[in-house]
Amino acid sequence: MPLNVITADITTLKVDAIVNAANPSLLGGGGVDGAIHRAAGTALLLACRGLPESAPGIRCATGEARVTPGFALPARYVIHTVGPIWQGGGRNEPLLLARCYRHSMQCLRELALASIAFPAISCGVYGYPAAAAARVAVATLRGLLPEHGNVEVTLCCFSEDMRSIVQQAVDDH
Repeated sequence: MPLNVITADITTLKVDAIVNAANPSLLGGGGVDGAIHRAAGTALLLACRGLPESAPGIRCATGEARVTPGFALPARYVIHTVGPIWQGGGRNEPLLLARCYRHSMQCLRELALASIAFPAISCGVYGYPAAAAARVAVATLRGLLPEHGNVEVTLCCFSEDMRSIVQQAVDDH
């Protein structure tokens, strides 16, 4: 199954699940996280508050994933994952970013869903260089697709510049 690369607002996509590039509290924030929370409505915040904390203020550790309903979104579910903050590349950032994609796809499989859309995880305020993040995303997803059958995977970019970077990673891999 190919990776689809599009420019769109992820909150408008009618897929089984969208992935939220969340912060560890899962209580909303800026960028795609804030947009998803606004579009889903207050029920999403309440659902996230109901998820157990693994440590004070942490409902999802870096590289892990949690699932909530999509509420007012066209997507049935939101898979929340916390990407790594870029610190120069020497602090296991590629491994942690790959885990975000791996754990999100694991959630998709556990729910027996057929379509998922990912944003550019960690590329906003977390500062991960876009081209490097795109290479990790594409390599990880391509490695996972054979075990996921006929799943539709969309890499959703908010800008045309980001779409171009992600498409280049798809074309190169």
